[in-house]
Amino acid sequence: MHAFEHAARATQGARDYQEDASAVWAPESRSGADAPAAESGPLVAVLADGMGGHVGGALASRMVCDSFISAFGELDGERAQRLLGALRTANGAIAAKVKANPMLSGMGSTLIAAVFGAQGVEWVSVGDSPLLLYRRGEIALLNEDHSLAPELDRLVAIGRMTAEQAKADPRRHMLRSAVTGDELDLVDVSRKPLELEPGDYVILASDGLHTLETAEIARVVAAHTADGAEAVADALIRAVEAMRDPHQDNTTVIAVRPVPDGAPA
Repeated sequence: MHAFEHAARATQGARDYQEDASAVWAPESRSGADAPAAESGPLVAVLADGMGGHVGGALASRMVCDSFISAFGELDGERAQRLLGALRTANGAIAAKVKANPMLSGMGSTLIAAVFGAQGVEWVSVGDSPLLLYRRGEIALLNEDHSLAPELDRLVAIGRMTAEQAKADPRRHMLRSAVTGDELDLVDVSRKPLELEPGDYVILASDGLHTLETAEIARVVAAHTADGAEAVADALIRAVEAMRDPHQDNTTVIAVRPVPDGAPA
């Protein structure tokens, strides 16, 4: 499988502004409104969830996506090293922007970037934006969560707090690592490509998707697997909006699925 169908969708949620950004780049393919739904060859998808207020967060997430895509396209070598190199470039772009305009101090972003190719998918991530694999009715988290949520869940496992306390803890969404221009404390990078199978979907998302339980995400994707990436992305955003959470965060998803060569998307 060397072709990949993709679609991105977003909702502002209950926020007055949008701090998420995303980008998909297919080398050696057409771009714009007439681009094919299924791209042949490698595909790079990037999603960023900004922080730092209306202006700073939106600027940071867009800068991270744009600088990552640009740097990845210019780098050579193994994909894991290109992923890390592009991440360093994105982090450096934030540092340079803050240095030029100290009023933007404190802005930053999460980042999840995935490269799809003949051998499967490889990724790099910083922050709590999840990279999910849907396979045969189940959802698996592929990347590390760099928020405090895993630490709180560990306290639940050893009996130090209840599951309800952990879920309601205001520290749950605090980040242990983010792209802020400073040294990156935690970085998750895939050790080798994850081979994809027919029927798989890979979902890049901002943490607003956590409004849905894992089982509900699996149910939504399963109901639309045969309809393609656009249908899956649309359905996930509709499901988030249907929850009518009064504190709903921005939510963005990129859905990617492998398509056999020559098969219609």
